[in-house]
Amino acid sequence: MPSSFSFRDINFPRGCSLLIIGLCLGYSVTSLTRLPIWGLPFVTAAWLALGYWLRWGAPRSPQRPVVPRIWSWALIPIALWGLYIYLSESFGIVDLSAVFFHLQAGMADHGGVSRVGAAFFYTLSMAALFVSFLWLLRHDHRWRRVEFFLALLLLASNPLLYGVTQRGAAIVTDDGAWMDRQYVKPLILDARDDPPNLLLLYLESIERTYADRERFGDAYADLEAIGEEGLVYEGVYQLDNTGWTMAGMIASQCGTPLMPAGLLHDRQFSPLETVVPGVDCLGDLLSEQGYRLTYMGGASTAFAGKGLFYQDHGFETILGREDLQPRLDDPDYLNNWGLYDDSLYDFTVEEIRRLNEEEGPWGLVNLTLAGHAPRGYPAQRCIDRQGEFDGEDILYSVECSAWLARDLLERLDSEGLLENTLVVIASDHLTMRVSAWEQLIQSKRDNTFMLLGPGIPVDRQTREASMVDVFPTILEAMGFTIDWHRAGLGVSLLSDEPTLIEEHSMEFVNARMREENALQQRLWEGLAPQREETEAAPQEQVVETPEDATGEEPASVQ
Repeated sequence: MPSSFSFRDINFPRGCSLLIIGLCLGYSVTSLTRLPIWGLPFVTAAWLALGYWLRWGAPRSPQRPVVPRIWSWALIPIALWGLYIYLSESFGIVDLSAVFFHLQAGMADHGGVSRVGAAFFYTLSMAALFVSFLWLLRHDHRWRRVEFFLALLLLASNPLLYGVTQRGAAIVTDDGAWMDRQYVKPLILDARDDPPNLLLLYLESIERTYADRERFGDAYADLEAIGEEGLVYEGVYQLDNTGWTMAGMIASQCGTPLMPAGLLHDRQFSPLETVVPGVDCLGDLLSEQGYRLTYMGGASTAFAGKGLFYQDHGFETILGREDLQPRLDDPDYLNNWGLYDDSLYDFTVEEIRRLNEEEGPWGLVNLTLAGHAPRGYPAQRCIDRQGEFDGEDILYSVECSAWLARDLLERLDSEGLLENTLVVIASDHLTMRVSAWEQLIQSKRDNTFMLLGPGIPVDRQTREASMVDVFPTILEAMGFTIDWHRAGLGVSLLSDEPTLIEEHSMEFVNARMREENALQQRLWEGLAPQREETEAAPQEQVVETPEDATGEEPASVQ
């Protein structure tokens, strides 16, 4: 029977070890559950009470190990749990695909300086936890007996490993080509005589969920005002593999989730030299129509392969931090990632003036930074307008991003630079963990997506859609005729055709994506030696279950 507690049982190494383990346990519980942070001392106290009651680290009949313990295999699953908690705290939702893609695409010139301190703290905490756990193993044979089972339990319960095993299972799945069979090669079958220009504004992490005034006040009000002059879509949800910047841009410009190259990249320790070379995207189609295309972003184009993507897919001018910083009046007016949005929009106006002076249609894609998690990067113009920023409130940054976007459109319109121009405003993805996280996750979340311009009705429509549907919607909004209202996996929201998730549900599509191999091979065609295949004649769409049927036969299915 456990003995009653006595202060004589306390010694410094034992007390420190149990306290460190208890603090780490308490932090993990408050991080992974909705228990508030003030619950941490209660979890720690409960752990300490249990430890002293059961005499952990000081059994009545100790059995010393034959060899002093300096290592335990249980440290590996403990470390993996530490990594998972760090990623969860940093981003809210742990996306292994994002981790794999950034490792291969390159993380040079990233702006995550604010997380360096947190990473250092986590590293020190994990080192202290390792030492404490090893001390407990050396001094209590009961823990040595359960060490193996504890390691198995920690491995089996870690969501990080769950995601890895799901993708590993795709290698041996019976059918890893469901999504590839739904894919329709993007084609422009017919175009207007006077095609419109395109201004595509990606507002970093500014999801439409912020439009709820009861939870978020007027943070989104300027975007709501913009939407009153155009067509607003509600219900544009986030599929797996579309939840970070490059994935969101590729989904909305290529009509497909971004499945990382993985083992298809035959030089695993070298950065990617091309991004999704196997599919045609918005830039490819517009450049074939004679468009002059520009990408502009405040962050470095070297990060996560952004520059490579736009270079490979039809863009002539690609401008990021390294190109725009020398043009600043104050070269030190920068944030961790790059240019503030007021500076970026000033250069955007200049670029659109240049494009308008030349012959032929143009397209400009713009990516902001103000709403970037965890706190945002409000520009000085916003601080002058909104007052002092406390350094934490993401709603301050959301309001800044929305107001700057509205101000940009008013400036362009006042100069007549938006004549015959389709304006598209979209969030690149749902936000990562921010100060308003608990309010955001109270309901189903969706992305910002609105259209303004010639021929666009003033309306608000609710559809069950995803970011892959943005691509064909933009094409049809520009007056292009496309193959059965489809491009990639997307369906134009201007048509009455059902989207992929309207027909099959988001849960079903995400489940099939976890088994998918063929679409991944299509995206990264050319990165690995190709298997020899006999060329077959075009066939009708293969339907292996009634759920696969689209109800129509696309003219071109690749």
